[in-house]
Amino acid sequence: MDESFEIFARKVFVGGLPIDVTEDEITSTFSQFGPVLVDWPRRPDSARYMTGYVFLVFEDERSVQLLVSRCHKEDEKYYLFVSSPTMRDKPVQVRPWRLNDMEFMLREDMPLNPRRTIFIGGVPRPTKARELASVLDHLYGSVCYVGIDIDPELKYPKGAARVTFTTEQSFIAAISGRFVHIPHADMSKRVEIKPYVIDEQMCDECEGIQCAGRYAPYFCGDVTCLQYYCESCWDFYHYGEQSDERKASHKPLVRIGDQTKLLAHPPHHNHSSNNKVISTATAAVDCCRHIDTTTCFAVRCSQHY
Repeated sequence: MDESFEIFARKVFVGGLPIDVTEDEITSTFSQFGPVLVDWPRRPDSARYMTGYVFLVFEDERSVQLLVSRCHKEDEKYYLFVSSPTMRDKPVQVRPWRLNDMEFMLREDMPLNPRRTIFIGGVPRPTKARELASVLDHLYGSVCYVGIDIDPELKYPKGAARVTFTTEQSFIAAISGRFVHIPHADMSKRVEIKPYVIDEQMCDECEGIQCAGRYAPYFCGDVTCLQYYCESCWDFYHYGEQSDERKASHKPLVRIGDQTKLLAHPPHHNHSSNNKVISTATAAVDCCRHIDTTTCFAVRCSQHY
């Protein structure tokens, strides 16, 4: 085995611990594989007792390889024996994250269209890219790529994923569905689907003419739009004379850091009030109350005060 070749993330989940095991005992058990930091969340209702799981962060990825090699494997799961004051040699589950599980590609040479890509947050961390591809392909069809977002240092899943579809039809079916249930342990978790918002995109309507060549700050995720807009074009196409009440109810998606947020109304409408982040449920349409009334196209803006 090439010891320089990384197979696992340095962060490892360990579950099913004896309830009375101490942090020193955990450290003693797992430090035999190499220097390790124990991250053990406390239960919110008591400072005395800990949760039955921990995260281990090893200094060297080779320690994880050694740990896995010493585990007992059963039904594709890894177990190691851990003792506590009241329990001896209890099998606890060791759940390493394999780096080759973070991506799925239908074909290596297949071009990926970012405009057919969705973003899913709240993905259970054990979920493999291939498993997520299988779920979404079964529901909507034509999945060609899945990428699990990982922490750049530890290379452990962050709980989010990007999925690209081969066809526009599958992409629209996915964002129209809005939510999907992902199998997790013996249950399933309901997570939200959003269009993936790309950085540094020009306005699809004016191509920068109306905004001095600046990148478009908004993306409209409604299936009747699916376009990037500058501030002027957002107002014209959502509140202008050719618009209607349905278009006026659309909410802008924006990139904030590495996250995509759905806002209650376009921020440029009111620079002095707080712009609330809302769920994808559509808010009621209200009378437009722009500070600068010259920017008001009609009483269709869903801005609330």
